[in-house]
Amino acid sequence: MPSSEKKPSRVPMWRGVQVAYFIVALCMFPLAIAGYWAYGNKIPENGGMLPAIYAFHGRDTSRAILALISLLIIINTLSSFQIYGMPMFDDMESKITKRMKKPCPWWLRVILRVMFGYGCFFVAVAIPFLGSFAGLIGGIAVPVTFAYPCLMWIRIKKPKKYSLMWWLNWALGISGIMLTILLVAAGVYVVLDTGIEVSFFKPH
Repeated sequence: MPSSEKKPSRVPMWRGVQVAYFIVALCMFPLAIAGYWAYGNKIPENGGMLPAIYAFHGRDTSRAILALISLLIIINTLSSFQIYGMPMFDDMESKITKRMKKPCPWWLRVILRVMFGYGCFFVAVAIPFLGSFAGLIGGIAVPVTFAYPCLMWIRIKKPKKYSLMWWLNWALGISGIMLTILLVAAGVYVVLDTGIEVSFFKPH
């Protein structure tokens, strides 16, 4: 996107990000709320909402509707993978660009993305019980979203001490750290309480 001092590209890009996240919120939050309202704790342990739909509505719902639901979930998964994998793609491409000292060709970008996808698939098949650690891993990763940005903002922007933004960011940062501790403790408890069935290359 072209950028200049009069018309910096960050303005329309920021608007695009806001609109994109607003659309994502419109899609995800109603689905999560309606799904929990419909099934609650009836969702199977080894699976999500899709197995619940087949378990509770497989007999009284047409195959076309079930196929459409599955197709939409596949599209959503593939799209989400591209979004969450973008930082890794960018990192790989930037390293190759620095090493080759020229732009990364399109065919090499395709190969890198396909190989990364196969790598993720291999890990999922090789370690199928990795989902049991989801809560623990998620708890460890919480500071990246809730704590570090606030503390980094204070370090970079250096707001006036004891000002509203200073207190707000410190409160959010400390809350994120406390939430991390609670989630990690809960994740460890769940792992110890439920146990883990270790089975390499044997997905259920």
